[in-house]
Amino acid sequence: MKTVTIYTDGACSGNPGPGGWGAILQYGEHRKEISGGAAGTTNNRMELTAVIQALALRKEPCTVELYSDSKYVIDALTKGWAKSWRARGWVKSDKKPALNPDLWETLLDLCEIHTVRCHWVKGHAENPYNNRCDELAVAESRKYR
Repeated sequence: MKTVTIYTDGACSGNPGPGGWGAILQYGEHRKEISGGAAGTTNNRMELTAVIQALALRKEPCTVELYSDSKYVIDALTKGWAKSWRARGWVKSDKKPALNPDLWETLLDLCEIHTVRCHWVKGHAENPYNNRCDELAVAESRKYR
């Protein structure tokens, strides 16, 4: 299986408000940047959308090294929270509804196709790929102001 490195970030001006997402996909010498946004959204929806859009571009099952500054995304995947929410009908352990079940459903389905290894990175720090994803996300969010 190919190993692809993906960096993602989401941004939102207001929460909810206009938002954007950005992702960088790397395979060997190849690099691709993608981005998008929405008028009325949340930061967490943009974080999830970035990962979904990047994974959806893969044409075959891959090993994916996923880098994100979103604890929401990384923890829900690595700690099994999202799978538990789905198993309980999108209800969290505190009996409250899980947010963004539509996006989590799509992401979990993609994680069944690909082997995704999650890595948390500190946002707005020294990681040039995370910083570039942030630039892409912020630029997209500004289109909806």
